[in-house]
Amino acid sequence: MTDTQLTLQLLLSGLFFTSAIIMDLYQEKIPNKLCLLAIFCGFAINAYYAQLAGILMASFGFGLAFVILFPTFLFRILGAGDIKLMMGIGALMGPELLFSSIVYGIVAGAGTSLILIIWKTGFIGLGKTFKRYWDCIYLQSYFKPEAGEAAGEKVPYAPALAIGWVWACSLDSNILELFFNWNQYISLWGV
Repeated sequence: MTDTQLTLQLLLSGLFFTSAIIMDLYQEKIPNKLCLLAIFCGFAINAYYAQLAGILMASFGFGLAFVILFPTFLFRILGAGDIKLMMGIGALMGPELLFSSIVYGIVAGAGTSLILIIWKTGFIGLGKTFKRYWDCIYLQSYFKPEAGEAAGEKVPYAPALAIGWVWACSLDSNILELFFNWNQYISLWGV
């Protein structure tokens, strides 16, 4: 993989994640056009720079995202936009970085979900959820979430997936080497 290809993949992935976060936070939806553009760019860039090997890498990344994340859609854990976005990131970055991004995204999701729920409902909404859970356990009966309760809110997951991607990138040796090379070029120019 060339430095140019990796740089392009990182810049586009960052752009797609930034756009997805903004749309997910404000519209609670990641548009299909954005996801399709990410998928197309992933296949096009990898095919251009690595021909058949690039197409195979993009296919494996695309397919791995679908295989891992589709069950989360069936159980209504993630929305379809999150899955399609990660299919695009998988096509762009390949299966290894995709898998790490998803794992780290799950870890990051615990924190971002809590922050976003508190942002939406405040600590009162969080308290209502804990009380309802206690009542469900104590009375051995299920009660639906009430309005203004944390458990009744949808939480955008694009921020967690983006944090997972950044985390995975920060541990990838090829990306670290690329940043080291950038620092050398910058220091040569005296910037």
